[in-house]
Amino acid sequence: MERTMSAGPDLAELAGAVGDATRIRMLELLMEGRSLVAKELAFGTGVSPATATVHLRKLEQARLIRSTRQGRNKVFRLATPTVARMVEALMTVAVRGPRASATPEPLRAARYCYDHLAGRLGMGITDALLRNGHLSLRRRAFALTPSGEEWFEAFGVEVAPLREQRRQFAHRCLDWSERRDHLAGALGAALASRVFELGWVERQPDSRGLIVTPAGQRGLRRHFGAP
Repeated sequence: MERTMSAGPDLAELAGAVGDATRIRMLELLMEGRSLVAKELAFGTGVSPATATVHLRKLEQARLIRSTRQGRNKVFRLATPTVARMVEALMTVAVRGPRASATPEPLRAARYCYDHLAGRLGMGITDALLRNGHLSLRRRAFALTPSGEEWFEAFGVEVAPLREQRRQFAHRCLDWSERRDHLAGALGAALASRVFELGWVERQPDSRGLIVTPAGQRGLRRHFGAP
């Protein structure tokens, strides 16, 4: 007699959606935090535009990505920050042992993790904020201290609107190359946006890797030591 299974999340459907090399590569490309058109995703995964369309439809049906219209183009991005955390977690599991040391140096140095800073750059900034008492550790998140709130406001990040967003405020995200938690969530995204706005980092072409500019090297050293 078959046992009745309780209703719950359809993990098999999710596994089917991500269990394809082309589709998981598409999710990796969208981890840059930008919206991409189907042609860019086709080029980045080495498939034809028609094949890319089929894969994108499966990812959208699984609610892993969403699409919007920008003029005549249809652009795709990750559906939610939760999807980004799922992809990052998969990378953490996949990159271990000898493969960890094979991670390209530019990605280990500085990169976007969806919409916040990761790699040694992200870890260095997070460590400095903890060391200076601006953040404290909680079980599943960081907590912003009173001095931290003052520091972020002085740095040009308005804190109050971030607390009202429908997402985690200061999430602890496990860095797949450094194997420790860096600052994510609404606060981490706002910090990354401010660093980019100041011209301290630039995107590497066709990559979520970042280049720290000379102005960035000076600013990061002044505010965070040497992340």
